[in-house]
This record gives sequence, C-alpha cells and structure tokens, in this order.
Amino acid sequence: MQFYRRIENDLRRFAASIARHQQEADDLIQSAWEKALYVQDIETWPYYKQKAWFYRVMKNQLIDLKRKQAKESSYTDERDEPVFIVSGYSAIEMIELLESLTPTQSSIVFKRYWVGLSSQEIGEQLQIPASTVRYQLANAIQTLRSLLKEELK
Repeated sequence: MQFYRRIENDLRRFAASIARHQQEADDLIQSAWEKALYVQDIETWPYYKQKAWFYRVMKNQLIDLKRKQAKESSYTDERDEPVFIVSGYSAIEMIELLESLTPTQSSIVFKRYWVGLSSQEIGEQLQIPASTVRYQLANAIQTLRSLLKEELK
C-alpha cells in the first residue's frame, strides 16, 4: 500500500497528460497496476525505475488501444460491403432467388438488405465475426448476380 501511495500522484499526472479523458487515464493506471502484480521485486527497484516502468507500460497500453480502435473501425466500415439492388422482381421471385443460396448466406442477405442490420449486428445474432458476415455477403451477392445474368439470357 505504501508503494502505491508513493507513486500514485505521478501516475495520475502522467496518465492524464496522455489520455483523452479521465476514464481512459484511470483505465491506463489500472492496467499498469495489473501488470505490475506479475513483476517480481518491483517494490525494491529505485523510485525512478518504478516510475519509468509504469510510464512505459501506460504509454504502450495507450498505443495498443489506439491501434485496436483503428483496426476495429476499419473493419466495421460498412462502405466495404457490396451493394445489391434489384428492381423489377417481386418479393416471391426474390425469395426464390434467396433459396438458391446456402441458409447462412440467405439469412445474411435478408437481414442486411431487408431488415437493414449492419454486419456487426448480424454477426452478433449469428455468433460469427463481422468480417465473416461481409465475406459471406460478398459471396452471396456474387452468386445472386450470376443467377440474375443467367435469367436475362
């Protein structure tokens, strides 16, 4: 407890200087303390080494968090999904077209274009990653387009 009290103010000041808001700063501090539990003899280190170790851990944690957020936001970009617009077909004809797909693909196409769910929401419902939803959606649309081309010939 004495170890915590001695370094607490410096950690709060540093975390607040690199974080966007107080909650993020608190998360960085908590994460650093959790990692410190696995470092042997950290309490016996000189104060400047302890402080440097905590600063490095919090900085790396923030970098990892920013990278993860950037990666997740690029994956959830719905603009990467293929667009499928069919006009001139009745609902019954569209149902028949959907029946030519696998059950999973049919469900994904229906939920995306008729219900209006995002790939993230569909993935949560089907318990698969959103990237898999987008992959299945692209394959389904490719199949549907080829079927529609065959009908037009």
